[in-house]
Amino acid sequence: MPGAVALGSGCPGRASPVRASVSEVTHNAPSTTPAAPPRNIRVLLQFLAMGLVWGSSFLFMKVALTGVSFGQVAWARIILGALTLGLIVLISRQRLPREPVVWLHFLVIGIVGNVLPFLLFAWAEQYVSSSLASIYNAVTPITTALLATLAFRVERLNRSQATGIAIGVIGTIVIVGPWGYAALTGDLLGQLACLGAAVCYGVTFGYTRRFLSSRAIAGVPFAFMQVGMGALVMLALTPVVALGPLALTVPIVVSLLALGALGTGLAYVWNIAVLRAWGPTGASTVTYITPVVGVILGVLVLGETFTWNEPLGALLVFLGILLTQKRIRLWAARRPDALQSNSVQ
Repeated sequence: MPGAVALGSGCPGRASPVRASVSEVTHNAPSTTPAAPPRNIRVLLQFLAMGLVWGSSFLFMKVALTGVSFGQVAWARIILGALTLGLIVLISRQRLPREPVVWLHFLVIGIVGNVLPFLLFAWAEQYVSSSLASIYNAVTPITTALLATLAFRVERLNRSQATGIAIGVIGTIVIVGPWGYAALTGDLLGQLACLGAAVCYGVTFGYTRRFLSSRAIAGVPFAFMQVGMGALVMLALTPVVALGPLALTVPIVVSLLALGALGTGLAYVWNIAVLRAWGPTGASTVTYITPVVGVILGVLVLGETFTWNEPLGALLVFLGILLTQKRIRLWAARRPDALQSNSVQ
């Protein structure tokens, strides 16, 4: 997901701000008849394309960094994404919210959900593999659940979910492998930057749930507002992050276009279509696809390798995600009739 509209990121959860807003708007809408089979196939293709694009974004960042700076990667990604979404909003003639306070909220999530994580991931991939970065992106559902409960207080966790968060945190520590570092090396700092990006996505989702999810804002304008406000901030930062020498080649240009127009543009539109067809729970399963795609591409295309702790930590993180998203439970809920029978005995 990469991208907090992380969409998912994320993940993202990896559900994202767009997921949250669209799910609540569509949840309150009148029910419709089930989609026809051709539409179901189209939604499935959009879901797979979304997972492929978001999973391959870590490869695209790695390729782009061979010719441009990390700041230029993040700058191009968010500007191209905003232009793509803005064009879609213009063509579809969808309205943007008018309340000034809503624009301020979007400014916050544009910074925390796009500007900061895009910079952090691009900077981190100068020191860590694209595969490892994609694994850290999968930590987003864990940071989301933790921050939504402790910081924003918009969710309450049961025992299984709390256990899932604990397992996810342990898995993250295993991935970092602090026992292998005697000092703050570039590799360790790169991993911490990836973790910081996942925390940014978690903050974004909790903030959105608290301040924006209750507002009836359609999905595409929601995505455009977040990415667009982030793009305005990035434009203001152009002298700091984007000016410098360039060494553009066809692979680098293609990677930047894929990161922006696809990963931060069209993929958000696909995500909205999947949300409306499958609901937030079904759409959130993209969390399990993106790191798999990222790892496979990193190994096959870039020849990246792993140490033993990284896949082990990733498995623990995935177990934690399954628990926090209530896909598996460690303790079955006791039925009221069972409680009554126990009290009688």
